[in-house]
Amino acid sequence: MPPEHEHDPLREQAHAYASFALAPAIRPGGVLTDGAYHVHRDFLDFLVDGRPLLHQLSDLDAVSPLASDVPPAIFTDHVRRLLLDAEAPLPGGRYVIYGCPECENLACGAVTAVIERDGDDVVWRDFAWQTDESADLDLNGYHGIGPFRFRGDQYRAELERLLPSAAPARRRVLLIGARVAVLARLAAALRTIGIGADIAEDTVAVPPEELRAYGAVAFGREIGEERRRAVKEAFARAGADVAYVDGLAPIVPLLVAQIEHALDRSPLERRRLIRLAAAGGEATVEVTSTCRVQLVAYRLDRLRRTRAHEQFDGLLEPGRHRIPLDTRVVEGRSFLVARTMGGVLVAPTMAPASRESPSR
Repeated sequence: MPPEHEHDPLREQAHAYASFALAPAIRPGGVLTDGAYHVHRDFLDFLVDGRPLLHQLSDLDAVSPLASDVPPAIFTDHVRRLLLDAEAPLPGGRYVIYGCPECENLACGAVTAVIERDGDDVVWRDFAWQTDESADLDLNGYHGIGPFRFRGDQYRAELERLLPSAAPARRRVLLIGARVAVLARLAAALRTIGIGADIAEDTVAVPPEELRAYGAVAFGREIGEERRRAVKEAFARAGADVAYVDGLAPIVPLLVAQIEHALDRSPLERRRLIRLAAAGGEATVEVTSTCRVQLVAYRLDRLRRTRAHEQFDGLLEPGRHRIPLDTRVVEGRSFLVARTMGGVLVAPTMAPASRESPSR
């Protein structure tokens, strides 16, 4: 038998780079005919040259280690392993790429691969189906898949988006407004997604150390300039660096999105969703890597009830995209919210010139 690396495909493909990205995926749950059930799993799949790697593995029911229901500390460990900042969990420098969606036990079977650095590049090679500590490439190797060579900077940037910031995020917001019922619903909605929310009329009696605990301040539209200025001066005296949010409309999901965006202090170059505009019956969305984007339009009807209409939900490639909007939904005063994994943007809609409503 020839030496293992006598035929070195890495050298032959030294300049053949594949692109690396992550995109949301699901393993749908369901009840089986025998009464058993499949667990629903949301996870991030690996996109190689824009194609989900899982789709290249025939008839495989599996999820990546980057699942949404994994505890945060374990999720971070998985990310650091893929970044090669931690030791490989299996002999021979092998890492689990996809595992059992029910129990993640290696005995159920897993797709593994060697992940290694080659200069500044990262290489995934020798894919195999593995059920114990060792992999038999001759018997269980995926001979038609890989090796994949990724540019190290692109590879690391995509995975590092998933790591918690080195500085503790101040996911707490102060809500200042006159509509108590709206503020109460907004605070409840924010708390359900892990954002602390407090309601106040002003900051007169709030100690400086407490002001410094906030990451954002949200003003209702009815709050005048004098009160806004007094609040901002109080935060400045306390040495608190906060983001200020001017509520666009008393629509709770819209306000939640505005606050989520304000609390996102990640560098622009590490974000997926970087631009959103809505005018002339279409939305302009710009993303930096392949990702799933959802667009929802919000407005208040004549009875001040919130109306929400999904405009788009699909996978977008890197770049700028123009997406048609239902003009019957976005006419008048309405707003568009774009969401992707780890990012959200908000924009008011502007009706086509021929149907534009007069200013109020």
